[in-house]
Amino acid sequence: MPPYVIAGTDEAGRGPLAGPVVAAAAVLTIEQRELLLSLGLNDSKKLIAKKREKIFAAMCEAGVEWRAQAASPRVIDRINILNASLWCMKRSVERLRVRPTLVLVDGNRLVPGLAVRQKAVIKGDSRVPAIAAASIAAKVLRDRVMESLDKIYPQYQFAKHKGYPSALHRALVAEYGPSPVHRLSFRGAGGDED
Repeated sequence: MPPYVIAGTDEAGRGPLAGPVVAAAAVLTIEQRELLLSLGLNDSKKLIAKKREKIFAAMCEAGVEWRAQAASPRVIDRINILNASLWCMKRSVERLRVRPTLVLVDGNRLVPGLAVRQKAVIKGDSRVPAIAAASIAAKVLRDRVMESLDKIYPQYQFAKHKGYPSALHRALVAEYGPSPVHRLSFRGAGGDED
């Protein structure tokens, strides 16, 4: 009988006014899980950026199986943020090199059209190491995208707020209008992190 393989999946970037939403899926061996827990693996929102980068580097060095998928602001505007997030989760799971037996999904929704058994886990990014690893991969990759966009659109200061609806970001949008990477369907009701 093949081994039982659990994947975790999570997204980063549901609340921002600009930039992509990014989801990741991750599968951890027992050894990888113990290593990452010893480094402070947790929900990416509970860790400072430097700590997330350190854990992500350790994931890559330890050979953690992970995949990620982004959806652009235009896709978000076309199909809405929830559907874009779920599509990214689906694609990240499907791109894993190992086929999971079970996918644990952060939150209260299952991923539509995923041909693998799945279970939604509320606050899973704090409770399930594979989901926490996916949340870190998604957050680190999204932050890197926003830092790159900061160089293209420096007037919006994306490196500071990562596209979240902070007072600074709102003031800059009011001054300059939306950039090509702003989500035109968003009013910015979300908080500073997702």
